[in-house]
Parts: sequence; C-alpha cells; structure tokens
Amino acid sequence: MFTGIVQGTARLVAIDEKPNFRTHIVEMPDELLPGLALGASVSHNGCCLTVTAIEGNRVSFDLVKETLRLTNLGALAQGAVVNVERAAKFGDEIGGHLMSGHIICTAEIAKIYTSENNRQIWLRMPSADLMKYVLHKGFIGIEGISLTIGEVVNNRFCVHLIPETLERTTLGKKRLGDKVNIEIDPQTQAVVDTVERVMASREAAMAAAAEALVPKA
Repeated sequence: MFTGIVQGTARLVAIDEKPNFRTHIVEMPDELLPGLALGASVSHNGCCLTVTAIEGNRVSFDLVKETLRLTNLGALAQGAVVNVERAAKFGDEIGGHLMSGHIICTAEIAKIYTSENNRQIWLRMPSADLMKYVLHKGFIGIEGISLTIGEVVNNRFCVHLIPETLERTTLGKKRLGDKVNIEIDPQTQAVVDTVERVMASREAAMAAAAEALVPKA
C-alpha cells in the first residue's frame, strides 16, 4: 500500500532483458535504503515492484509480462529516472490517498499549459470505458503521484501541478505524447462497479417482471 507522495527519484542503471521479462537495477536514494530488505515493496512510477536483490544502493526489481504490458516501465532505457515510494507503514501520515500500486493503463499527455506558478496537463485515456472512474475532484494516481482530477471532457481529463510536484517528481520533464502510468482510486472504482451491478440487476428484474405480465398466446 502506498500514499501517492513520491519520496524521491531513482536512476535506472542496468537492465537485464529476457523474453516477456525484465530485471531493472536502480540506484535508490540513500535516505530510502534504511530497513529495505528482500521482498519489500517499492513503487516505481506508481507500479508496485518487489525487491529481488540489494547491493549497496543498487536495488533489483523483476518485471513480468503483465507489468510490461500495462505500464510504461518496459519502454524505459538505461539512464531513465523513475518516481519511487517505499510502502506505507501503519501510523504513517497519509498525505495523498491510499494506492495499491496496481496500474490500470497508461495515458497519453495530450496538452500542457504552463503559467508562472502552475502547470496544467491534459491526459487522453486509451479507452472511453475507463473514464467512468475519472470524476471531477476525485483522486487519481499518475506516475505514482496522488493528484486531484480537474476538468473531465470525453476521454480526456486534466490535473494541476504545483512547483513542488514539478521539482520532486519526473512529471516536470514530461512532454507531449509521453505515456504515463495511471492508477484509478480503488474506492471510486468499487463504488462505480457496485452501482453498475445493482442497476443491471434491477433492470433485469424489471424486464423479467414486465415479461411475466405479457399474456401468453
């Protein structure tokens, strides 16, 4: 479980490429190393990965086929930088919102508007079906960052980034056309899916009742 408050960035220093499988070795920030052990969970651009090896500040993580398919991690090259967050502990301050580290898709950066103290980024979701989870003033995870959703138009939505977010994360370096990892707020997803199931059940019951009232020939 994560909070969406990025704790630092880590450089990808080596990649071991295999069919439908990758091992990433990153240089973790020194302040995130204490207590880090094999099997620990670390968010990379919002994706929950498991520590598989530790050699000083060089930490290894395995990426399986599903991770490579759903996230942007498989497209990273040596030297790339990722947002990282250690797993939350009970009693920690939740400054963002609870996140699982399960990426649902990637979204394309469609527009960027920059002003003196703010940056607005518009993102295009790959499927209109996913937009039912994107609600005005709701939460969303972008590259592991907990953000509040601004305007929502068709299959696009925007977020506003303050200078602190631009400075501490990789979003300040993103450009038009870049793909970013998206995690839907799990509570929003649960509510939307539950309402859909209830409504579908009611419609089916009403249809069955109406059919029962039709005189049989």
